[in-house]
Amino acid sequence: MTKKKKGSGFQLGTILALVIMCLFLAISNKNFYSYSNLMSILKQTAFNAFLAVGMLLCLITAGIDLSVGANAVFCACLMGALAKAGMSSGIVLMIIGIVAGGVVGFINGTLLTRLHLPHPFVSTLGMKNVLWGLALLVTGSQMINVFPASVQWLGLTTIGGFPVSFIVVIVLYVVMHIFLSKTALGRSIYCAGGNMEATRLSGINTANVLTFCYTMSGIMAALAGIVSVGRSGICNGANATQPYDTDAIAACIIGGASFTGGKGTMFGTMLGCLIISVLRNGFTLLSIDSAVQNIVLGLVIILAVLMDVIRAQMEAKRRRLAAAK
Repeated sequence: MTKKKKGSGFQLGTILALVIMCLFLAISNKNFYSYSNLMSILKQTAFNAFLAVGMLLCLITAGIDLSVGANAVFCACLMGALAKAGMSSGIVLMIIGIVAGGVVGFINGTLLTRLHLPHPFVSTLGMKNVLWGLALLVTGSQMINVFPASVQWLGLTTIGGFPVSFIVVIVLYVVMHIFLSKTALGRSIYCAGGNMEATRLSGINTANVLTFCYTMSGIMAALAGIVSVGRSGICNGANATQPYDTDAIAACIIGGASFTGGKGTMFGTMLGCLIISVLRNGFTLLSIDSAVQNIVLGLVIILAVLMDVIRAQMEAKRRRLAAAK
């Protein structure tokens, strides 16, 4: 049995936690189960879900990408700056944004695999600050709200109130599930996270695998940036400091991924994204002070990491008992 399948046993508990949270909020505030509020939750989920796809790929390889949130903001700001300068083609703007996000991800991967920085925590944290500065630079530290309608379509359009962005997320997650579970490259990603040296000795180019994961993380961040433009209609470089990356990390870990690598599923990550969105929505409905919100979200992240540690300890114990038989 592979490591990714072992983690799936925790998904029942994740589903139960989501159900209990929804029941609590429904009792606490009657507006929680209103159609408009549920659709609002899905809109919030879409942004984090795009970021979490790339984050999951990095976590499976025992890495991390702390620049995803800043990358999303930078791509949105780059598109905004070009739109303000007179570029009116929404398709061209989105292509430029996606390419820019992919280039940032490629640089992150290159710093790790070719320049051999000790850990992606270092390089991606540095990149987060670089992107924050670039986002402010390209916009002149101002908010921009002159995006073409086609750029806002993904994050703004709904079908019967149901957000198109979440439909795209569902399709993306199904495709990524098939990719990770059925393709050679997908299996190589899990292998690299499980044992990098053994994967290399088996003939798999681990440097290319890692570079692919971080490049994909950058592309997913760019898509999240496009969704954010549709939701708000603006871009703001100052938002690069928002904890978007921690939300994505928490979603992946809650969903069964591990900092030790080799584990994680798209289904579990989707559950984690929904839990984060429901939690944030509940804060708003219950008018909880922002300071308390930060405390609770911080505790959720700590709890998610603790769950990861407990899972690793339980699996290590099972392996020892199996070896002793």
